[in-house]
Parts: sequence; C-alpha cells; structure tokens
Amino acid sequence: MTTATTHEFQAETKKLLDIVINSLYTERDVFIRELISNAADALEKFRHESLMHGEEELFDGHMPLEITIDLDEKKKLLTITDTGIGMTKDELLANLGTIAHSGSNTFLTQLAEAARKDVSLIGQFGVGFYSAFMAGATVRVRSRSWDGSEGHEWVSDGTGTFTVSECPGLHRGTKVIVELKEGCEDYAKKWKVESIIKQYSAFVPFAIKLEGETVNTVQALWTRNRSEIKDEEYAEFYKFIANVSEEPMYRLHFSTDAPLAINALIFVPKDNLEIMGFGKIDPGVNLYCQRILIDQHSETILPEWLRFLKGVIDSEDLPLNISRQALQDNALVAKIRRVISKRFLKFLEEEAKKDETGYLEFWKTFGIYLKEGITSDFEYRTELGKLLRFETSKSADGTPVSLSDYLLRLQPDQQEIYYINGPNRAAIESGPYIEMFRKKDVELIYTIEPIDDFVLSYLGEFEGKKLVSADKADLKLGGEDKPVEEKKEQAEPVLDDQVAADLVGWLKEKLKEQVADVSISKRLVDSPAVIVNPDGFMTSSMERIMAAGRFEKGLKPEIGKKNLEINPGNPLIRRLSELITEDEPFAVEIARQIYDNAMIQAGLLVDPLEMVARNYRILNRVVG
Repeated sequence: MTTATTHEFQAETKKLLDIVINSLYTERDVFIRELISNAADALEKFRHESLMHGEEELFDGHMPLEITIDLDEKKKLLTITDTGIGMTKDELLANLGTIAHSGSNTFLTQLAEAARKDVSLIGQFGVGFYSAFMAGATVRVRSRSWDGSEGHEWVSDGTGTFTVSECPGLHRGTKVIVELKEGCEDYAKKWKVESIIKQYSAFVPFAIKLEGETVNTVQALWTRNRSEIKDEEYAEFYKFIANVSEEPMYRLHFSTDAPLAINALIFVPKDNLEIMGFGKIDPGVNLYCQRILIDQHSETILPEWLRFLKGVIDSEDLPLNISRQALQDNALVAKIRRVISKRFLKFLEEEAKKDETGYLEFWKTFGIYLKEGITSDFEYRTELGKLLRFETSKSADGTPVSLSDYLLRLQPDQQEIYYINGPNRAAIESGPYIEMFRKKDVELIYTIEPIDDFVLSYLGEFEGKKLVSADKADLKLGGEDKPVEEKKEQAEPVLDDQVAADLVGWLKEKLKEQVADVSISKRLVDSPAVIVNPDGFMTSSMERIMAAGRFEKGLKPEIGKKNLEINPGNPLIRRLSELITEDEPFAVEIARQIYDNAMIQAGLLVDPLEMVARNYRILNRVVG
C-alpha cells in the first residue's frame, strides 16, 4: 500500500458522529441493517449501470451481485462485502468525510438542540454508515469503483480524523471491516448476525451470504405481480412472517401509485389469540421502505383496532428520521394509514358479498375489532357500519345479518332501526320490550355482546336511518298491528283514563326514591310494566357495563333513575289500583315488587336482600 493521507472530518460530520454514536440509535443492532442497506444500494446502482452499458463494458462485470458477511470471533471482526458500484478515492472522501446534503448545517443544529429531529437523509451512503461506530472501535472501508480505477482504503476510529491510502488488487465493490469494541463481541457471532439479518433485511433483493450460507431465502412477494404468484407461495410467505403453521383466512395484496406509492400484502389469521385468553396482542404488520424493515409490529401505520392483521406494508414515500427508526407523526403518515385501512375495509365488504358464509366466520372470530373501531375511530364508521352483523327477530335460525339486510325489510312508514340488548335470544324474546315490535311486525336487532349497545350508539345512524334502543323512554312505533289468525273472544278490560291517571300519580309518590317518572305504556301488550331509559344515548346495557366497571375498581355502582311504564290492561296492574283503597301498605309492597321485577328484566341491579324479604312477605300474605 502507498503512504496514507490523513484528513479531518468535516465539522458537521464530527457533530453527526457524536450524535449517532451517543444518542440517535436506540439499538446497536441497526448498524448491520444500515451497512447491508448501503451494500444493497450499491448493487442496485451497479445493476442500473450494467443495463445502460452492458456487463462486458464494466470492470469485473462477470461477478455475481451479492452481499457476503464474514465473521472472526477471535479477532473480533465483522466484514460486509458487496459487489456493487464501488467508490473512487474522491467518492470515498466525499461520501465518508462529509454530509453531502443540502441544509446539513441546519439539520445538525436542530439535531443538537432537540436530539432527534426528523429528516429524510437515510439511504445516502455516508449517513447510515456512521452507525458502524456504535459497535466498531475502528472501521475500514476498502472500495474499488466500477470504472476500473485503482482501489483505496478508508480507515477511522470515529474520533475526528480518517486516513485514505491506495489499496491495489481489489475487486469491484466495497468491503466494510468493523473491528468491534469491547462489549460488542456478539456481533462477530453467527447466531447474532443471522437473527439481525432475518429481522431487518430478510427481503433485500440480493443474496446475503453469511459465512457462505444464503440467509435471505424468502422472496419479497409484495413487490411481485399478483398474477405471477401461486397460492402456495402466499401461504408459505404468511407462515414465515406470522411464525405459524396454518394458512390465513384472508389475504389482500395490492399496490397504489397515487396519491402514494404503496405495496401491501396483508393477511387475516385463522385464530384470534385475544379471545383465546392470550391478552392484548401486538400489531402484526411490519413496515418496510424499499424492502428494508423500518418498524416491526408498527403501532403507527394502522389503527389499533386492526392489530389482528399480519403482513407487510412497503412505501417509498415514508418520511423517516435519520436512524430509520421512527416515522414522523404527520399528515403523510395519516394518509398512508387511511389508504390502507379503507382499502382493507373495502376488501372485507367485497368478500362478504362474494361469500357471506365465509365472512360470517371472519365476523365470529374478529368482529370484536371492527366494533372497537366504531367506538374509537370516527373516521371509519361509515365503512365499518356496512360490516356489522347481528341476530334479529327475523333471523329465525340465529344467523347474523347486516344492517343493509335489515333495511330491506323496513315497514313502509318505519324511519328508525331498532335494537335491544339481552344475554341471549331466548331471554330477549321472553322479555317485555319486544311485545309491541312483534305486534306491529317491526324487525328488532338483538345486541347480545356487552359492547354492542355502545357500538350502535356510537354509530348513530346507518344510511340515513337513526339507530334507536327499544328501551328508550319516548319510543313511538307507527304502522298497523300485525294480523292474527284468531282473536281473543273478549278483550281484557283496561283501566279507564281517570283511574289510570290516579294510579300513575300514586306510583310516582310511592316510588319517588326509585324512579324518575311513571307513565302509561304504549309499547306493552301483555307484561305489567317495563323499565325505560330517559337518556336517549345511554341504554340499560351500557349503564350495566359502566356500573360493573366501577365495582371492579372498588367504587359503588351508580345507576341513574329510570322511567317506569305500566300496562293498564294487565290484570296485575288493574288489581293494584283496587288494592290502593283496600290495603295500601300491601299495595306498596306489590308496587315495589313490580318495579324490581322490571329492573331485573332490564338487566339492572336491585337489592337482593330487600327483594327476597319482600317476596316472602307477599307469599305469606297470599297463602294466609
């Protein structure tokens, strides 16, 4: 070798080195990713030149385009070699001694002040390269350009100077030799380097050979044309990225050029680990930029309620900071998230139309996440509303139906979509809330899961029809009564208006500690009474869940006062009006029991000790 010449790092580069080595990267492992990324960039540039000029015109044109990594545990050496475009002496000086980027002074000033200002310098050799000094005591770069000029060696310990000397006999490309610091010896061990490659660089488009063995054997399927990929390839790719043995339930592979350049390959698993008791799962989509992993299990690129998805999103438009480790939280990221989310929801809608049975299997397994999306993310409620499925009073076999299907069966004058909560179908259909709906042949959605009432309340409306709970106080059902084959020989007598009004006033007085209001019901057909909600938004189910949450926190459950509606045609209510004058203390007992029964039918809490004691008093009175 010829005599080495010593050079000072550019002032900005000294600052950059200090920041990179001491504060920028959160994990040392990424320095291997950066060096592999630079090697891949060099190979890509050479491939471009070979297409322009032909391999026979290029120096060492016969060499395969690949990255090789050699390790020496005894000498604590990590060597990464590429057969890419290489560098001349001037390019070594420019790329590894300066920051060749406009506005670099401003960038470094901001970085020094705030430690982590986001910029878009990544991908330029000479920026990510400096991360090698996080693990390297000394870094050597031997490079020879594709133009055939003599090779040179660049050497530095990262403290302020570097040397450049002629290095004869090199092949085309670049070799980076990292002499590892004390405490960084693991980076000379195969298991460590292999795990880093598989995590960050598994889909680099050039072979990465670690001590002679190719590590990145799985293709980046998302970059290929869908028509060229077999189902078996998709299945194997999914098993690799999801670390599972079974095939996915759904897959979505798409690309966009506008408004953003995005390649996405997304899978829906067959199983939901959260409902199987494994706790809240981490996001399953990994974020790539030009096939290099940027954010594993990204919490930024998709809404939290899509965390069950597995797959890859790759975009050249990603705004990255210098360490490739963080996305800027800006409008562009929000746009990518919106494009992916809406495209996936559209995909689900299309699948439901093609195969409703298959979609219902998805809904059974992952519908809880879509419900979570409605309650937490207003932006996608319209799309999510189309994907909801519920049992209804007209889905006799218990098969959940869509809100769109419900609309097809609306009564001519029906302006609202009605729903009611209960623990199961049988409990709902034996309760008082559906009596008038059944009489008028109005379909009623059954919200059986605890979250369902929140979902429909947050959704608010669907295709212009307001969603209304059947336990709402001011509920008004229009339409004609459903025709029946046989009528009762004689209608049950009904309290006259004045007697009914007097009974309502008496109940308001005797139950004033329990109820907000008492009124004559227009919804009851057979039952004596029903509890309804004066709050138009809060249903009994929602209030029950909130009360349970307070109980779990050691707080006293709070249930607001409800309205009580009575049925003046029910024999028990008629007899109660007579008892007021015959035996008012006993009438009070009956009134309180009617209230408790109605509360229980609404799924709300009552004082069990008081109710049981009262029941025994009433039974003793009945049996004499």
